[in-house]
Amino acid sequence: MFAFIARQPILDKTKDVFAYELLFRDGKAGAYPEHSPEKAQYISEHFHPLGLDDISGEKTSFINFSSETIISRFPTTLNPESVVVELADNPFAQTGLLEACQHIKRLGFRIAIDDPMMLSAKHEILPLVDIVKVDLSQIRFENIEKNIPRFLDANVELIAEQVDTQDQFATSMDLGFDFFQGYFFAQPEARILRQLPASKMNIVDLIGECSNDNFDIDKVSQIVERDAALSYLLLKFINNPLINKRHKITSLKHALNYMGEVEVKKFIALLSLTNLGDDKPLEIIHMSLVRAKFFDLLSAKRGLKANPPVGFLVGLFSLLDALLDQSIEDVLKQLPLSVELNDAILGKTPEFNSYMSLVRAFEGALWMNVIKQAKVLDIDQKQLHILYNQAIVWGNGVRSAISTHFPRAPVQS
Repeated sequence: MFAFIARQPILDKTKDVFAYELLFRDGKAGAYPEHSPEKAQYISEHFHPLGLDDISGEKTSFINFSSETIISRFPTTLNPESVVVELADNPFAQTGLLEACQHIKRLGFRIAIDDPMMLSAKHEILPLVDIVKVDLSQIRFENIEKNIPRFLDANVELIAEQVDTQDQFATSMDLGFDFFQGYFFAQPEARILRQLPASKMNIVDLIGECSNDNFDIDKVSQIVERDAALSYLLLKFINNPLINKRHKITSLKHALNYMGEVEVKKFIALLSLTNLGDDKPLEIIHMSLVRAKFFDLLSAKRGLKANPPVGFLVGLFSLLDALLDQSIEDVLKQLPLSVELNDAILGKTPEFNSYMSLVRAFEGALWMNVIKQAKVLDIDQKQLHILYNQAIVWGNGVRSAISTHFPRAPVQS
């Protein structure tokens, strides 16, 4: 169980999540932390730690291990079907590491190495390696192109790291990489000024309603009820066991009576975002969900007004530029949002700028930035980890509710 952790998605060629790399604040360079029994007990009692399934949402977990841990203290309680063992240190000069990796392979684990210069093809450890990760910022593309055939001949899968733009994704896929780690998918593919299609106007109307101080339940019900897909998804969201464990909700008005106006506004916004981004990778929606819940929890902690739920909406709409392949300014011109919400999304509000800096710090495992923003917001940094963990679990639950109704992104050719 872990309390202080970040995760970074690793996507396949269709931009679907293949795995998450887990980065631990308490471990050296993000590696698997080794706590004393006393500290582990303290963390368990005070910080609501998560299991790997909670963190990775039933996806594969890449975990870095120091050579010392692999050689003498490897945690055999981990599941080899869902964990990839990543070597955190240079494997070429570690006495005993080869034998330890052979033992780990016999246990059924896959092994990955971070090899920015692509040298492992010359080392005796290569036959044990299933996956090689290559940092695009550390090696020239022509050197990658020259070395890739040796890994492909050895049936080794390749992950490109630091893939931060759509161009880098396309280039690394052309070079022969199998998987891609970085936030390229959360960047617009092309900044094209275009109007939202007429088929999305219902969604635009819903977005406007969820951001208003007043809530016209009759108007919202009419919009939702004339679209069978919207009606179905809304009820599926609201009846998710993670959100609603007791009552079966049968209509929007029923939901309003049971959940209250603020919570219904959140789900209307969530429903709208999902339908705006129905041709994009699901991970963009997932990131938006986690941000929305995290900002909502931060807003409550800071004592901000809850209706309309501005914190939730700022987080949820923070990736609209990537969803619609437009600048955020052009997107907001087409949406009937309040001035307060517009300003927050555009980075004109110091409060929400701190939230944005904080969530990016968690997404990038930038722990010093987490400490900095904890001071700005006057919230204990460990409390921030608790809130972010809650947001991850909530996001995983909502993602599971929508994933079967979300089309896969087309394969790039």
